[in-house]
Amino acid sequence: MEKLIITAAICGAEVTKEHNPAVPYTIQEIGDESVACAQAGASIIHLHVRTDDGTPTQDKDRYAAAIAEIKRRCPNVIIQPSTGGAVGMTATERMQPLELSPEMATLDCGTVNFGGDEIFVNTENMIKEFGTKMIEMGVKPEVEVFDKGMIDTAINLSKKGFIQMPMHFNFVMGVNGGIAATARDFAFLKDSIPTGSTFTATGIGRYQFPMAVISIVSGGHVRVGLEDNIYLEKGVLAKSNADLVQKVVRLAKELGREIATPNEAREILWKNHANLAHTG
Repeated sequence: MEKLIITAAICGAEVTKEHNPAVPYTIQEIGDESVACAQAGASIIHLHVRTDDGTPTQDKDRYAAAIAEIKRRCPNVIIQPSTGGAVGMTATERMQPLELSPEMATLDCGTVNFGGDEIFVNTENMIKEFGTKMIEMGVKPEVEVFDKGMIDTAINLSKKGFIQMPMHFNFVMGVNGGIAATARDFAFLKDSIPTGSTFTATGIGRYQFPMAVISIVSGGHVRVGLEDNIYLEKGVLAKSNADLVQKVVRLAKELGREIATPNEAREILWKNHANLAHTG
């Protein structure tokens, strides 16, 4: 099997310090968490940014400051800004980080009912617009899927030239309104992606580590972090994002998977994609 790529989703747009005091808001805190995660074994930092009071923002300048801080302190890690932002943001707001030409960014491929009146909107035209912008800026998309139909959407849009092949998918499982975090549904998603694709599994909340184990033994990759889960184990808050990364490293070693360095992650994710590859 390929070496395991670990993505650390360090802060997200919804979780707050009231949920877990370790959630980073400031540029300094984002830098601290990123360095700790990289040292623990993460190759990718999945990045949302906040204002200092914790308000989610997609402001390009705020992203630029956070990216500069991360690169200054751990220059080789892959930085993957979110274009999902927060519920209610416009497409124009959400696309701002792409202007910075990051190596990777997320590309959400469908609309999800997150509960109550919260709807995470991603129309087909929005997906086309985001995909076109990523191609223009030389950004490799991580295709975010919350259900199987979003894989079909990504495949159809790739045939029309809006997403380049081979694709890298992130299976977001266990979120309200999306696919359940079960072995059956994981297999359904895995078996639905095109040959040559790579994939990461993201389990939400208590499903974080069960889905990590399933992905590790299936040859996939893993995302963990306080964006998705604030607990190290039942009833025990994680003291940092690095705690969660370290737990995945321990699980991987027990299951016989070596951990990819950032450069090894680039080799895995950008294979046959030399025209898009960045060197760090």
